[in-house]
Amino acid sequence: MPAEGEVLLKARDLTVCYRTGEGRDFAAVVDASFEILPGEVVGMLGESGCGKTTVGLALLRLFSASGRITRGSVLFRGQDLLRLDETSLQQIRGAEISMVFQEPALALNPVLCVGEQIAEVLRAHRPWDRRRCSQEAMKLLDLVRLPEPRRISTAYPYQLSGGQRQRVVIAQAIACRPALVIADEPTTALDATLQAEILALLRELKDSLRIAFLIITHNPAALMGLADRVMVMYAGRIIEEGSAAQIFSDPLHPYAQGLMRSLPRARGPVRDVGRYSPTAPGQPSSGVAGAMAHGGKKPLP
Repeated sequence: MPAEGEVLLKARDLTVCYRTGEGRDFAAVVDASFEILPGEVVGMLGESGCGKTTVGLALLRLFSASGRITRGSVLFRGQDLLRLDETSLQQIRGAEISMVFQEPALALNPVLCVGEQIAEVLRAHRPWDRRRCSQEAMKLLDLVRLPEPRRISTAYPYQLSGGQRQRVVIAQAIACRPALVIADEPTTALDATLQAEILALLRELKDSLRIAFLIITHNPAALMGLADRVMVMYAGRIIEEGSAAQIFSDPLHPYAQGLMRSLPRARGPVRDVGRYSPTAPGQPSSGVAGAMAHGGKKPLP
C-alpha cells in the first residue's frame, strides 16, 4: 500500500443513489473504495450500466437533481471533495481534476468554435487575457496532434470528425495541466484505427505531462498497454482490483475471468462471459452473487 503522502486521490465507501420516478432510492454505486497515485493510469472496467460513469461523476459532484452521494469520502490532496462548498469545488474542476465526457459531440458547444471553447477553460482558471488564452488554445490543439491547429481552432464541432472532436475535448481537459483527468469511454464510437490513435495519445500525455488518468471503459482492450492498475466493477460494486498484469493474466473473480475470456484472441473464436451476464447495478447474476458471497473478490489494500 502506498504511503499516505503519495496518494493523489482516495475514495472510501463511496455510495451514490438516484431517486426513481416512483420516489424510491436506487443505489447505483455501493461502497466504492480506491486510490490513485500521482502520474498513474488506473482503469475502471465494467459493462454498461454497472455504475462506473457514476463513480467518475461523483468524484466531481456532477449530478442531476435525482442523484446524490449518501455515504463516503473523496480525499484529493488532503481535502474531502464531498464537503467542499460549490465555489471551492469550481476552483478544482478543470484546473486540478478535469473530465473527458463520453460523447464529445454533446460535450462541445455547437455554436462556438473549438479554439474559443478551449480558451474559455483557460480564462476560468488563469489570469490571462483573451489573446494569450487563444494562443495557448492553439498550442494545445498541436499538443493533441491535430493538424493545422490555427485552422482547427476556428472550426465548429460539426465541421470536425469524431476523432478530431475527441482530441479537442482532451485538449480542454489538459488545458490547465490538472493532476488528474477522468476519461469516460474515451474511444467509444471510434473505429479501430482512431481508437488506437487516441490511446497512444493518452499514453504520450501521461508520460510528457505526468498527469494521472482514471480511464472508464467497458472494453478491456482499451486498457492493455495503458493502465498501471485496473478495477473491475459489477452491479455497482468494485469486485476486484490489481495491477494490470495481474488482472489481464490471472484475475481472481469469476466475472473478471469472464471479461478476460471475452477478449479476441489471435486464434479461435471470441468466448463470452458465460453465466456472468450483464445486469443492472445492485442485481448481480447468480454466478457473481455466489462468487461475492464466497470470497471471490480481491480485497483492497
